[in-house]
Amino acid sequence: MIETTLTDLPRYPLASVDHALRIIELLRFEPAMRLSDVARELGVANSTAHRLLAALAHRGFVRQRPDSRLYTAGDALLEIGRTAVLHGELLVRARPLLEKLAADLGETIHLGIREGTLVRYLDAVESTRAVRVAARTGRSLAAHWTSTGKMLLAGVSNDMVRRLYGTQQLPTGTASSIDDIDDLLTVLDECRRVGFAVNSGESEVDVVSVAVALRGQDGTLVAAVSCAAPQHRLAVADADGVARRMQAIVATNQI
Repeated sequence: MIETTLTDLPRYPLASVDHALRIIELLRFEPAMRLSDVARELGVANSTAHRLLAALAHRGFVRQRPDSRLYTAGDALLEIGRTAVLHGELLVRARPLLEKLAADLGETIHLGIREGTLVRYLDAVESTRAVRVAARTGRSLAAHWTSTGKMLLAGVSNDMVRRLYGTQQLPTGTASSIDDIDDLLTVLDECRRVGFAVNSGESEVDVVSVAVALRGQDGTLVAAVSCAAPQHRLAVADADGVARRMQAIVATNQI
């Protein structure tokens, strides 16, 4: 039997979910498995293993080879692995850039990517000032609340943004948040025109942030970086100057 690493069992375990995740884990060690192999490893009947594999195949996590009937990792599972590797590489390459931005601007710097209508913060360098914006590493927020998210949304077409949200009214984080899709599209048009995005108290009251794009060597938008500070130190009127300083540093520190 294949040995895998286990953490504490959840308080309310779901056997079918646990079995499905166990199959995914098994494919780490055995690139191709027969139905009977899966059933034996799980300690279930072949019919139960077949239902689990069919559900995973429906979502693209496994696939069955038509020539041998063996089960292998599906495209969805492979894509998750590729994404994890890419994000890991991005973190390594972007860290020196974040540190340079933080040293130059003296404020908290975030690195973010878009996941649908959310922005996820992969890394941050927090300001050393006594009054500062806390790092949001690991957190996700509505993209249209944040400068990082707006910069990333500006990287796709307005039609795509409409499809992503699928509604006219947008959720709000504060009284200053954009709450209408048409207003958001107008803001994104401006982001594309000026090359940066601003968040003025839209995700957190009294916090202002400015974001610029990070592009790969082929020009593809891969992430965005933002500078966030208390409103009394970073006014919206200062956004253009801050953005230009950020863009100059980004241009000399390609990732």
